[in-house]
Amino acid sequence: MTPTQQVPASVDDECLELTRQLRRRGTVVLSVFALLWAFTGASGTGAATDMVPVTVEAAAVLVTAAAIRLGLRKDAAPSPRTVRLPANWARGVGLVNAAEVAAIVAVIAATVGSGHPRVLPAAVALVVGLHFFPLARLYDQRQYRWTGALLSAVAAVGFVLTAAGLPAEILRVVVGLGCALVLWATAYHLALKG
Repeated sequence: MTPTQQVPASVDDECLELTRQLRRRGTVVLSVFALLWAFTGASGTGAATDMVPVTVEAAAVLVTAAAIRLGLRKDAAPSPRTVRLPANWARGVGLVNAAEVAAIVAVIAATVGSGHPRVLPAAVALVVGLHFFPLARLYDQRQYRWTGALLSAVAAVGFVLTAAGLPAEILRVVVGLGCALVLWATAYHLALKG
């Protein structure tokens, strides 16, 4: 198609609908994983029935529900741009996510098997962070680069705190809540800006 030819309206409509679906799906997925990280962080603040972890978990549920509600609302402004997905993008996403799961399983086996379970939160955060870099290209979401960079930074802080000998509970709080904040920020960005 030459630059002067018009794209048929049906193609534009399909692109807009795909962009909207990916925006909604991204908001939900990021919010749910943020919630899981927040619960991980809350687990380091005390016994499951103590006031602090219960408060953190309740707040996490509310922040997650609000993000999902924003992402799924019918009156959301259209994204400022439509995504430009590479060929076979869905297959690529599947491969990246499968590699992430395999890497997390390997990290769990390595850290627990070697007797170093304290490094687990930081190691998992690094795997999750790194998987956002190829997703940024596959989903045509540049902000996922920032998500990957920030999650990797949280992981680096976790590794430093692990090396400094901080207790496992503190590591879970720092890495868990740090990752939750990054993922929520990305989810809200998707929900509000596209």
